[in-house]
Amino acid sequence: MHFTSEQRLDDGVLERDFTLGGEIPGILWTPASASASTPAPLILLGHPPLGLRRMYPRLVARARQAAADGFAAATIELPGSGDRPRWAAAEQARADMRRVMEAGEPVGDEIIDALVLPLVDKAVPEWQATLDALLSLPEIGGPVGYSGGVISIGVRLAVVEPRISAAVLFAGSFVPRVMFEEARRVAIPLHVLLQWDDEGNHRQAALDLFDAFGSKEKTLNANMGGHAGVPQFAGEAAAQFFARHLRQRLTRDQMTE
Repeated sequence: MHFTSEQRLDDGVLERDFTLGGEIPGILWTPASASASTPAPLILLGHPPLGLRRMYPRLVARARQAAADGFAAATIELPGSGDRPRWAAAEQARADMRRVMEAGEPVGDEIIDALVLPLVDKAVPEWQATLDALLSLPEIGGPVGYSGGVISIGVRLAVVEPRISAAVLFAGSFVPRVMFEEARRVAIPLHVLLQWDDEGNHRQAALDLFDAFGSKEKTLNANMGGHAGVPQFAGEAAAQFFARHLRQRLTRDQMTE
């Protein structure tokens, strides 16, 4: 991990741009309280493949909320988005999706698989490599949470990454059928956000996915409104979820040391 720039935001949060492996851009936010003697728990901020520059206002707002709660937060540019090289297959899948949606037709499984599964297969190992690098920093410690979408990326991470102890998942993206099988293997606490009138989301698929999760503790927070209309209190509930689970886990870990 190579840090390329840093700035101190007006609330004391330290924002640092980085690159991983010379090709994956990312951003790390740490609260002013984070240090080698008091490392901060970490929240990984997922987002749709629209590019970090476009998503930055939403991401920094989420990161500042996390910092206010005592957590560090980090995100990376997803494969095929932002300034990263494009995938011809992914571009074709997006074009196919736009075509059928504009025609008022349902988006079929073949298009969903082509659009989502290659992204999951590449993004998840990159997130794990990022987590390796972040947890090597003296001011960053566990436990770790994941927050955001693409929801299939969050599902895969919850299954394969044992360092993630809780997740807030954003239902707002297409879900390949194979992810329902993976969802049954998820065991960590989950808090799922669903916008009921999200025009780009198959509501019933989101409900079916929630039902499939194998977690003993899972909460569905559904609100009226479109994709970008998540109410403030829903965000506050998600923050409370992390405060409850990450702080409790941190306290338990400290007591056993």
